Amino acid sequence: MLRNLEGMRFGLLKAVERTKQREDGYYVWRCKCKCGGEALVNTKRLLRGTVTDCGCVAKTTAKNGPIAEDLTGRHFGEWEVKYRTKNRKDRVMWLCQCTCGTKRAISAHDLKAGKTSSCRNPIHQHLYNRKDLTNQQFGRLTALYPTEQRDPKGNVYWHCRCECGNFVDVKEDALVQKSCKSCGCLRDEYQKNIPNTLHLLDGTCVEILEKRKSRRDNTSGFRGIIKKRNGKFAAGIGFKRRHFYIGAYESFEEAVNARLEAEHLIHDGFLAAYYVWSQKALAEPAWGESHPLIYDVEKIGGQFKVFTNIDKLKQGEKEDD
Repeated sequence: MLRNLEGMRFGLLKAVERTKQREDGYYVWRCKCKCGGEALVNTKRLLRGTVTDCGCVAKTTAKNGPIAEDLTGRHFGEWEVKYRTKNRKDRVMWLCQCTCGTKRAISAHDLKAGKTSSCRNPIHQHLYNRKDLTNQQFGRLTALYPTEQRDPKGNVYWHCRCECGNFVDVKEDALVQKSCKSCGCLRDEYQKNIPNTLHLLDGTCVEILEKRKSRRDNTSGFRGIIKKRNGKFAAGIGFKRRHFYIGAYESFEEAVNARLEAEHLIHDGFLAAYYVWSQKALAEPAWGESHPLIYDVEKIGGQFKVFTNIDKLKQGEKEDD
C-alpha cells in the first residue's frame, strides 16, 4: 500500500514530494533538510530511520563517537558506492563507480541530495530524457517500475509483468523499440508452431530460401560474402546445415556472381524440385511418405554436384499416369 509521507518529518528531513523514481521497489521522496540541503530517500529508509539528514551531520555512537553513514553498496543514479575515501574540505567522500566504468570521489551530501546521477559521459545522454514507462504495455509486457540494474551503456532495466503471469526485467530500449514483447512465452509458442507454418527438409527452410535477400550484417553487405583482410572477397553458401566454400575473388562483383551461380544451382534447384515433389505429396500424403525427396550437394574437384531423385519421381509419376 502506498504511504503518503508528504509533510512528515524524519529527523532533520521533511518529505516534500514523491518523485517518479523507485529504489529497491520503494518510491523515492524529495526531502528538505533543516540545513537547507535536499536529499532523495526512499520510503523504506525514511520509515526505518536509516536516513535522517542530507549528509550534513555525521552519525554518532557512544562507542566510536562521530561516524559517517555507511553508503557502501548503495546506488545513486548510475553511481555505485564502492568504499569511503579521504575526506575533502570537511566533507565525507566516497569512491563511486559509474555504470560505464568511470570512478570518482563524491561527497555523501551530493550523492544523497541527488546532485549527481552519473559521470555525464555522452553514453548516458539518454538518461536525461528518460521516459516514464510505468504501467505502459509493450506486447504482452506491462512495465511496473525501473530497477537499479543497468547494462554497460547505462540502459535501465524495467521490472515487467507478462500476460502469462511471469515477471521479467527488460531493458528500456528493448521495450520502446518493441524488440521484446513477452517474458519468452511468445517465442516458445512460435517455436512450437513452426512445424505448422514452415516447411523444413533436412534443416532447410523453403520459406527462407524463397525470401532471401541481401544482408547488412556482414563485411560486404551481400549474403554469403565476406571481405577478407587481404582485400579479397570470400564467397560461401549454406545448405542443409552445412557450409560450402565457393572461393576467393579479387573483386566484389566476381564474388557476387559466383555466389549467385551457386544459389541458382543449389537453392533454386532445390526449390524447383521441392515444388514438383510437394504438389503430389500434398495430393497423396501416403505417396509423399513412401517417396521422400532427395536433394543433396557435394563439392567434388572444386565443382558442386547435385544428387537428387526428382527425375525418377517424375518418371514414376508419368508411368502411373
